Amino acid sequence: MSKEELEALKAAFEEGNLAGVASRLQEMLESLENVPLDVGVTGETGSGKSSFVNALRGLGDEDAGAARTGVVETTREPNPYQHPRYPNVTIWDLPGIGTPDFHPDTYLEQVGFSRYDIFFIITSQRFTANHAALARHIQDMDKSFYFVRSKVDVDLDSSLRRRPSSYSEVGVLQEIRQNCLEGLRAQGISSPRVFLLSAFDLSKFDFQLLEETLERELSHHKRHAFLMALPNISLHILEKKKAAMLEHMWLVSTVACGVHAAPIPGLLISCNVDILARTLQGYCKGFGLDEDSLEKLAAKMGQPVEQLKAVIKSPLAMEISNMLVVQLLMQAGSETPKLAKEVLSSVPLLGSLASGALSFATTYKMLRSFVNEVAADAQGVLIKAFKLDAKKGLSLSTVLRSWESEARG
Repeated sequence: MSKEELEALKAAFEEGNLAGVASRLQEMLESLENVPLDVGVTGETGSGKSSFVNALRGLGDEDAGAARTGVVETTREPNPYQHPRYPNVTIWDLPGIGTPDFHPDTYLEQVGFSRYDIFFIITSQRFTANHAALARHIQDMDKSFYFVRSKVDVDLDSSLRRRPSSYSEVGVLQEIRQNCLEGLRAQGISSPRVFLLSAFDLSKFDFQLLEETLERELSHHKRHAFLMALPNISLHILEKKKAAMLEHMWLVSTVACGVHAAPIPGLLISCNVDILARTLQGYCKGFGLDEDSLEKLAAKMGQPVEQLKAVIKSPLAMEISNMLVVQLLMQAGSETPKLAKEVLSSVPLLGSLASGALSFATTYKMLRSFVNEVAADAQGVLIKAFKLDAKKGLSLSTVLRSWESEARG
């Protein structure tokens, strides 16, 4: 928010105009949740760009709605693929740049350059003059691009077979990275950034580094869209999503308590239960706690879906109803008085608001408790699905302890 927006909201709060504030914040909330993000994926024929498109959407190459893949060029025109849970996020499978018809100076115009927020330029071998020329054109038009070296898992397997006695995964990856960087520098790219990935296992290699880079470089709204659309392939991503939801919920709480709010029977508060139900459903889907996501994960890992569901204590997305929201508000309401001061002090704009403070505190408490619970369930599902050992790795144990502590709080 800009300084002027903050001052306007502060003035509205001081006047006790919750409805006016909530109306303005509703626009911000809708913008945050619906901002379009368009990602262009290009590369040479056979580089794995279509598989990368599918991986970003959490799909396998044979799943319904997946981008077509093959050893020959299967993409003649830019093909848009909406994210299965976030329709505002579109991954575009662009025509290959290694074909005889490819011309760097006209390619971007042909594929509709202006619609894309970022580009991924992919190769499975060496970056060539075509890749470098395309990158320079993108840079000249002030758009972001990222070089992706795909299929590094194939290179590792090949190296292991050729040199089993001297094989070093770290050494092979460093050799690939250095080869890519030198090739791009030779083509006139001064400070290239190359991310080593495998579309068949995004949790490995440089995907976390790529995700952190995009977090830094995308605008706030675009960053939120990208983060929520990421496949739940690591505890790191789950932790990032949880943090985004915790930042998001004060906005939801204010809107729910100020736009078409209605009294909640048995509580001295008023809020919009419809907004809260949609929000909780969104949190579940963001963490993959919905029927479709769980079934796909179970199929991918060769496990019965009921085995994954057995570790889930919170309701799934389809089980969220207005009645359930009221029940959760009742639970939060019993603890709200002692929490209200803490919550309001953490959101300075609400500090001078008399009317609506209890409603906000109750709603905020309910949302926070729910996010803690679904986040814990999501990490339980991930551990179960990938058979992760909670005793391995400081980062995993640290995340688990942190989430358990917050759930108790």
